[in-house]
Amino acid sequence: MGWWAAAMAAGWMIGLPALGPQAGAATNVFLTGMPDYSWSYGCFATAAGNLMGYWDRHGCPGFYTGPTAGGAAPMDNFGPNTGIRSLWASEAGFDGRPDGQPGHVDDYWVAYESVAPDPHASAGRAAHASDCLGDFIGASQNRWDDLNGECRGNIDAHAFVFWDHAGDRRANFTPRGGAGEIIPDIPSGLRAFTRWRGSQADVFSQLADFNPAIPPGRGFGFEDLRAEIDAGYPVLLLMQRFDELYRDLPGFPRANPSGHAMVAYGYYVSDLGERFVRYRTSWASGDQRFSPWTADWWMPGNLNMPLRGVVGYHPQPRVTGIEIAPPHLTIRWEGPDSELHDVDRNQARRLHAYLLEWSDTVSPARFVEVAGPTFERELTVELPSAAAAWFRVRIDSPRQAAH
Repeated sequence: MGWWAAAMAAGWMIGLPALGPQAGAATNVFLTGMPDYSWSYGCFATAAGNLMGYWDRHGCPGFYTGPTAGGAAPMDNFGPNTGIRSLWASEAGFDGRPDGQPGHVDDYWVAYESVAPDPHASAGRAAHASDCLGDFIGASQNRWDDLNGECRGNIDAHAFVFWDHAGDRRANFTPRGGAGEIIPDIPSGLRAFTRWRGSQADVFSQLADFNPAIPPGRGFGFEDLRAEIDAGYPVLLLMQRFDELYRDLPGFPRANPSGHAMVAYGYYVSDLGERFVRYRTSWASGDQRFSPWTADWWMPGNLNMPLRGVVGYHPQPRVTGIEIAPPHLTIRWEGPDSELHDVDRNQARRLHAYLLEWSDTVSPARFVEVAGPTFERELTVELPSAAAAWFRVRIDSPRQAAH
């Protein structure tokens, strides 16, 4: 039985003071509607599934389009919902895929932490075109000899992040090998998956501020996590021992180190200043899973490893329709629609309002607000009198627009 199965069987959870109004907590919040999928073909791919399942449910409905649950990502992957696994691990004959059409499992999976060549290579055939999260993040793709100078891989169930070793944030970074070839990692893969689904996203990766390998004052801190959650963006947590960048496995030196991936979707700060992170374990462990924001090992049992760093993901709004009926113009769009629940107050509030802006030129652009903010996904305005006009939808928070 692998460590993931042993941990699930143990039914562990992190203990902390009772949560809720009776605890007198200063802050206890979480993003509502975060899926809780059980481990399937690797925790890295499963955690990515939880993240993208969340966004499919919160304003980006094109991320999952299969037949399960009517095409909307369900909250779990049990019983009739098992097909959602194709979101991160596609397979021939599964979730509406034709029997003769290989997918991620057919082309890349042998067994948990197998170091064997990928099945498609052993069979002498090309791999299928990427069509699930596991494909795009490089999960289980055993063909990379140099991953950021740390290890080689990816062995089955593993994926990788090209961290900035100085602790700086890497935004929208695409890793490349010595010959200029793209090497997929988790953040770049999430961005590529989003483009494949017809949208855009900004991503970043950053080592944790308590990581002993980076200079003091660098790295992603708890206040950064709070800012992401408060703005409506769950964060991927990448767990790994600080002193283990690779493992020597039989017949495969410098293989991926032991690691784990989860999704942070809330936090808790007590009136004494104690700081905890709320997360999905990637084992369908349910709610009330917390760990303190420290360099200590976050998990008991066989896993025992700290947080190495995080991956952030911000989907952008996407215009889906424009209707001109003089003298009016109507624009429709899709985009983030998160809700933050405050446990102490038993209140929830939507986080993503939108503005409509226009400019009479794009060089230089001089966009001005013409409507909003609104929590809806449609606005109607009068057509401008200018000979030409460019419109954009922007989240009423920094840096994200759809043209």
